[in-house]
Amino acid sequence: MGKRRFSGLEVSLMVMFALMSVTAIVLIVLFFTGEPGVIKDAETTEPFVPQCPVIPLAERVDCYPDGAASKLKCEQRGCCWGPLDERNVPWCFFSTNHGYTVESVEQPNPYVMKAQLKRMASPSLFGADIQDLAFHAEMQTNNRLRFKISDAHSQRFEVPHEHISSLNSNPSSPISNTLEITHKPFGLTVRRKENKKVLFDTTMAPLVFADQYLQLSARLPSHNIYGLGEHVHTQYRHDTNWRTWPIFTRDAFPNGGTHNLYGHYPFFLCLEDESGKSFGVFLMNSNAMEVILQPAPAVTYRTIGGVLDFYVVFGDTPEQVVQEFLELTGRPVIPPYWGLGFQLSRWDYGSLSEVKTTVERNRAVGLPYDIQYTDIDYMEDKKDFTYDKVKFSELPQFADYLHEKGQRYILILDPAIATSKRVGNTPYGSYDRGNEKNAWVTESDGKTPLVGEVWPGETVFPDYTSQGCIDWWVDEYERFYREVKHDALWIDMNEVANFKKGSNNGCANNNLNYPPYMPKILDEVMYSKTLCMDAKQAWGNHYDVHSLYGYSMVLATEKALQRVFGGNRTLMLTRSSFPGVGKYSGHWLGDNAANWNDIKWAIPGMLEFGLFGVPYIGADICGFFDDSSEELCRRWMQVGAFYPFSRNHNAQGYKPQDPAAYGPTSVLVESSKHYLNIRYTLLPYLYTLFYKAHTTGETVVRPVMHEFYSDSATWTVDRQFLWGKHLLITPVLDPGVDRVRAYVPDAVWYDYETMERLADRRNYVDMYLPADKLGLHIRGGAILPTQRPDVTTTYSRRNPMGLIVALDDNNQAAGELFWDDGDSRDTVETGNHIHYTFSVVYEVLTMQVTHAGYKDPNNLKFESITVLGVSYLPLSVSVTHVGSGTHGNSTTVVPNTNIQYDGGKKVLFLTGLSLTLGETYTVQWELVAEEYQRFDCYPEENSDEAKCKARGCIWAPSNTERVPWCFYPEDYGYTVTSATETNSGMTIDITRNKKYRSSGRPASPDIDTLRVEILYHGSHLLQFKIWDPATDRYEVPVPLSVPAAPETDENKRLYKVHITNNNFGIQVVRKSTGTTIWDSSVPGFTFSDMFIQVSTRLSSEFVYGFGETEHPTYKHNLNYHTWGMFSKDQPPGYKMNCYGVHPFYMGLETTSDAHGVLLLNSNAMDVTFQPTPALTYRTLGGILDFYMVLGPTPEMVVQEYTALIGRPVLPAYWSLGFQLCRYGYTNDKEIEDLYADMRSAGIPYDVQYADIDYMERQLDFVLDPEFRNLPALVDRMRGEGMRFIFILDPAISGNETRHYPAFVRGTEADIFIKWPKNISDDIVWGKVWPDYPNVTVDESLDWDTQVELYRSYAAFPDFFRNTTAVWWHQEIKDFYEDTMKFDGLWIDMNEPASFVHGTVGGKCHGNPLLENPPYMPPLESKHLGLNHKTLCMNSEQILSDGKKVRHYDVHNLYGWSHTKPTYDALLNVTGKRGVVVTRSTYPSSGKWAGHWLGDNFASWDQLYKSIIGMMEFSLFGIPYTGADICGFFNTAEYEMCLRWMQLGAFYPFSRNHNGKGNPRQDPVAWNSTFSEASRDVLNIRYTLLPYLYTLMFEAHTKGSTVVRPLLHEFVEDKTTWDIYKQFLWGPALLITPALDQGARSVDGYVPNTRWYDFHTAKNVGVRRQMVSMPTPLDHINLHVRGGYILPWQKPENTTYYSRKNPLGLIVALSDSGTAQGSLFWDDGEGIDIVERGQYLLTSFVAGSNTLTSQVTHSALDPAEQLILGVVRVWGAGRVAITSATLTDATGTIHPLTLQHNLDTEELIIDATLRSVRVDQRFSITWTTSI
Repeated sequence: MGKRRFSGLEVSLMVMFALMSVTAIVLIVLFFTGEPGVIKDAETTEPFVPQCPVIPLAERVDCYPDGAASKLKCEQRGCCWGPLDERNVPWCFFSTNHGYTVESVEQPNPYVMKAQLKRMASPSLFGADIQDLAFHAEMQTNNRLRFKISDAHSQRFEVPHEHISSLNSNPSSPISNTLEITHKPFGLTVRRKENKKVLFDTTMAPLVFADQYLQLSARLPSHNIYGLGEHVHTQYRHDTNWRTWPIFTRDAFPNGGTHNLYGHYPFFLCLEDESGKSFGVFLMNSNAMEVILQPAPAVTYRTIGGVLDFYVVFGDTPEQVVQEFLELTGRPVIPPYWGLGFQLSRWDYGSLSEVKTTVERNRAVGLPYDIQYTDIDYMEDKKDFTYDKVKFSELPQFADYLHEKGQRYILILDPAIATSKRVGNTPYGSYDRGNEKNAWVTESDGKTPLVGEVWPGETVFPDYTSQGCIDWWVDEYERFYREVKHDALWIDMNEVANFKKGSNNGCANNNLNYPPYMPKILDEVMYSKTLCMDAKQAWGNHYDVHSLYGYSMVLATEKALQRVFGGNRTLMLTRSSFPGVGKYSGHWLGDNAANWNDIKWAIPGMLEFGLFGVPYIGADICGFFDDSSEELCRRWMQVGAFYPFSRNHNAQGYKPQDPAAYGPTSVLVESSKHYLNIRYTLLPYLYTLFYKAHTTGETVVRPVMHEFYSDSATWTVDRQFLWGKHLLITPVLDPGVDRVRAYVPDAVWYDYETMERLADRRNYVDMYLPADKLGLHIRGGAILPTQRPDVTTTYSRRNPMGLIVALDDNNQAAGELFWDDGDSRDTVETGNHIHYTFSVVYEVLTMQVTHAGYKDPNNLKFESITVLGVSYLPLSVSVTHVGSGTHGNSTTVVPNTNIQYDGGKKVLFLTGLSLTLGETYTVQWELVAEEYQRFDCYPEENSDEAKCKARGCIWAPSNTERVPWCFYPEDYGYTVTSATETNSGMTIDITRNKKYRSSGRPASPDIDTLRVEILYHGSHLLQFKIWDPATDRYEVPVPLSVPAAPETDENKRLYKVHITNNNFGIQVVRKSTGTTIWDSSVPGFTFSDMFIQVSTRLSSEFVYGFGETEHPTYKHNLNYHTWGMFSKDQPPGYKMNCYGVHPFYMGLETTSDAHGVLLLNSNAMDVTFQPTPALTYRTLGGILDFYMVLGPTPEMVVQEYTALIGRPVLPAYWSLGFQLCRYGYTNDKEIEDLYADMRSAGIPYDVQYADIDYMERQLDFVLDPEFRNLPALVDRMRGEGMRFIFILDPAISGNETRHYPAFVRGTEADIFIKWPKNISDDIVWGKVWPDYPNVTVDESLDWDTQVELYRSYAAFPDFFRNTTAVWWHQEIKDFYEDTMKFDGLWIDMNEPASFVHGTVGGKCHGNPLLENPPYMPPLESKHLGLNHKTLCMNSEQILSDGKKVRHYDVHNLYGWSHTKPTYDALLNVTGKRGVVVTRSTYPSSGKWAGHWLGDNFASWDQLYKSIIGMMEFSLFGIPYTGADICGFFNTAEYEMCLRWMQLGAFYPFSRNHNGKGNPRQDPVAWNSTFSEASRDVLNIRYTLLPYLYTLMFEAHTKGSTVVRPLLHEFVEDKTTWDIYKQFLWGPALLITPALDQGARSVDGYVPNTRWYDFHTAKNVGVRRQMVSMPTPLDHINLHVRGGYILPWQKPENTTYYSRKNPLGLIVALSDSGTAQGSLFWDDGEGIDIVERGQYLLTSFVAGSNTLTSQVTHSALDPAEQLILGVVRVWGAGRVAITSATLTDATGTIHPLTLQHNLDTEELIIDATLRSVRVDQRFSITWTTSI
């Protein structure tokens, strides 16, 4: 078939069709976009096909927000069409292929992420889409993320925020922990870094970014959404059922619609769940917008200009979110004190005469009332800066009229300025001068003032964004103030309001006045009741800055107020606002109406402005518009008395509604006066809340949800509110009711007016509130400062103050007070104020002044204290004035006439106290429940009534858990028969009260007559000793260091001792405070042969110490817990008696003083705590020999205690390095390989150990053939800077078939423990690790069978004997010289431990009561007797003086007796100091050895328990301590071991050690990540070793602690008394480790001083609060205390090399720019270096930009001399430091190189090249360019 040819006509028609098709396509594109040239060519080549997967209805995002969608219109936008049977769900919704794609991503540092975005080809919604976007995100702080999306090529309008622009970033968490981006389409996901929970997920819908239409949607984690404004929200928690809220400032009535109102707040808070974790989202954009909430839950933002500049703030609680938001936008101003008084106003009083009439009638009824207003009617023709000289002719004198009665005057100014002349056709100067300054907003030409109409008629509008306008405004205000005096300013109509639409000339038809998309704002016309959008201001088009008009007016007005009022704080009130306004101004909720809806809706409004950072907030009380009924106004006056801004205000033409207008005797007047008097009483509390808002960002009016977020019922409570944490306000908000359904949150609550405790909690109740009442409840745990009220604050501030204390479930409470002159500016910043913290713990109220920078001229006193919830009438009440009297404090007893107690309501009233404001006091009431006074008469199990009464005791069952049912009668004990007192002590004879039977233990007869001796050894030390004068009883042979002569001058003694005669008891009173710190005058004192018991009341519940036992908290739990003490081979466990015995405790007194008590008794014992608070000792022998040290600080207690028992040994420097060990090395090759791997990994490491594996058959002093090469390896390692430590156990094998010198020579010297000679001359044989010779051990057998078959008989050296020390020394010496070298010794199993019970065969000879005494303390396996896993108690030992003693008495001293001979031998044999580490300890063991915390387990709880253990051994005088890192028993887990390595890097004794049969856990046994993290943290340790060594020196010479509880440094801060998961190195390094599985942040307490992050050198900027610290897996939180100087050196692989490096200094400056520190240095291992004076001690002081050294002692060997290296000055400021010089000891000045980081404020000065010796004086000075 032939090819068809087209005719000419056909060809012409085809060409025409093609042209028409192209034209049609172009027209369609134009129709879709409305803009030519925006869609690129590539986008037209293929038709757009929307991708429309199934999207949940709740997640649809509207693609046709402009309305009137149809299927065709929807598909033309490339969106998905899905009609439904309801209209609120979008029918037209976005497809998944709209939006942008990520073209590139850049991360310049871990905290910043940048990306370039390109628009995906798709139809446009409103045209002018921007093709290329820039995405910038940064973690600005740990709790704040910012991300901004903007045009990649063109600058767009951004909000010029005054506060945010001044902030600096301080990130610490990588942005990848919080933010991730999806590439196609672009989306971002914000997660909570701690748990990876998704908080803000924009991947649900596309980003739209056009010139005048920007949209972003995000899925949220919960429906608990609060905020967004300003609107009337009828409920506080948002409805997420497709609600749209427009945001654009507008002069509109708050009548309950969804329309936009006066302020612009694109901020919301989202509560995630019951955990309280919350976040806030702030879009910093001032353009007209709308925010849509939908059920997903999700949020969609649509704004018509600017950029998308989001800030996401994170908090662990809703309150923390507000604090973070206000850190961003600016924390609120503290209003003047008088600004918290009640206020009266109305629009159109008509004349000043009527104003005065109003004032006088309210004065006449005695209404508390501080402020009177005048509205615009005071002006001449409503013109600003004028007054009506006819109706208000005396206005210039009006302020004086008010001031005469202590009142204040506030007047109004609007922004709009009339163009007309004044009365009499005279010039209107304000307008004329504004013209000269070009002060007005202009039309679009930028020149012609825009003219509109407001109250004075035709007006122009000031442009407060221009400097000329600001200058004009300040000048006009100053002129007017000179004419009409007043006290503060109210600015109104500043949305900005205009009675014309746009201008007198209308508005042009353009995209600014008529944008492509119109948000759902009121009237849906941009310029309705305001200016044309194309008007020009200095900041930009009015289109962009309209919502900033009020904000800019506030900034200008602040300058005017500062000019006029200078140093006075004054007050500003604005109607229009924007985030940040609260920094300068308050706000009222606008022109409401007198109806019951508006009284309700005011509460959500106030709560929202609390979120927005404007706590000075309130509604017009009784309503602005309409007449208010008496009932409505009465109820409104009641609730309005608790508005922070409390003003009654109404409008022109309505009836007066000031309280007195309702009649002087009306219920309204009486009710108003009543609640205003309560308000004025509580103003000190309210004022303090504003201080907290100003300093921390806390809310003032607070949603119940913020405090009780874990209770979901509170999430919707918005008809009640709180003042701060502690005052719950429940108003009546409906007509004709006297009962309100109110929610009572989960706490103790007291009715403010009746003071009765509510029975309900966590429940709704019907609260009876008759006509004159509202609900007012104080939360248990509150301490509210009060002041007697008066009719004005001028007068009330002169009245006495008081406290209301409301006790919580734990009978505790806390509060604070801020006080200044009430009127001056910046008193927080200048320090011109008083600040108190109040606390109640165990019936002691502490009124602690934390700052005293102001002296009130009225000489104010706290006259009264009311305590709610006091269970019983106190026995007595005393007041201690801290810091007064000859010894610092003085105590007085409150007379009974000043004490009242209401037993029905359980309220204690204290009056007539006269406690001076600004000084510190404690108030103590002695109050103890009867049951807690019981002392247990039957501590054994299985008590019953018959057994109890057989002991002469009382039987009374109790419903209180753990209270003893069998208890001593009051007179059970001893009576004084004679007493002699001298100026050095007392001697007393006492006799048992034989009215009662014996102690009920027939085998332990009571001793009827005892001698008591009390010795005043020193001003801080006393001893009291009780013994049997007729019998030579065992006394502990541990020598103590007491002063040679007693302290005979009573005035020098810190204590006073009293004796009670019947019952006998000793009372020790601290003279400075009157606190009784020991009082044994309680029943139950028993002294029998084998059972001695004494009890004492304690000064408080805060008791620390007693050991060695694993304690779950550092502070003891006093709820009837008993702890046994008897040294035993027992791994740590709850209530398990472990290796050592330390009968010592430290007690904290409620005055923050501290004392310590030692019972010098070495028999098996226990101690019982009870809530009295009281303590009972029970011991099985010996005597009672107590020593008490008086501190008075915790650190001084330890210093005095170690002065008594002996100062700690100074360990060798190398022993502060990292150490490795394991039980289970099979041969020396394993050790060699480990050493090589550690060196290869570059991990610092100084000491290698060998456990018993190196011994042949576990025989001391015998090398196993598998370790034959170990001596050579040790020599090589030591030659390379390493050290080696070997283990030695005390037990010596007695079954050797070959010559075993240790046993042979020991037998010859008769050094082994034997039976008493009257029984046998045989050794008391046990079994421990040594095996029989020539056996093969089958380890598959059970343990007891292995012991029986394979373990040889073992003899135990008696280390008390001098001959044993000689023998031990010889064995160690022979091993060192003949077998292998070592540097330290590790002694183990010296409790002493045995694998059989008592002796081989199990039969102990002699008195069976010694093995199973009449009373058995609660020891591990107590049913098996005291000889379980140790020797028979009847074994005989011989003291150095030849005295024979029973093992029963000295068992707990075995490890102590073992330690000194070991230490002496080590020093003598090696000629070096070395180190000894021992397992069993007793007081004074620290003189010779360190200690590890025993055979722990590889479990997470052991991490924090190791901190407790170290802190306890710090108390015990053994600072060289630590736990086995990663655990000894069981398999270590990766994360746990890594976290333990981080923690263990800050153990003084830092050793990784694990047990046989478990996998390796050393740092190179895991992976490279683990090795690197271990290396990094150990490098920090090695860096700080000079500081740690100096602390060890101070422990050795002064007895100071090394590992230090926070309470030792911050004892005045009682929060620290309970902290045990953080610790200090000395005073200056705070360690806050991660201790829990999966933790990536740690809640750490930051005490009240300046702290620097060790890793960043930055000032953390917070103090005295718990902080969530980011803690990624490779991080440990370390903080250096300001005011201290820490010496440091560059780390190396061993200390041998690190010691050779120059010495650096970290100079962490205090708030005052000062710091001090010291360095101790010696050769690191010499013997008696300190005693021989062969060391360097130098101090460093910094201040006034100068660092100076002062050499205290210098006698270093030249080989040990150090040169100065790098000095790091932290807190050096942000003024650039340009030069630094060093002046050496000769006076020569050397220039130094420096680096100054202005962001971190770290100054780095390098003096290395100057070779300046540290042992010679030097100074460094740095200067700025200024």
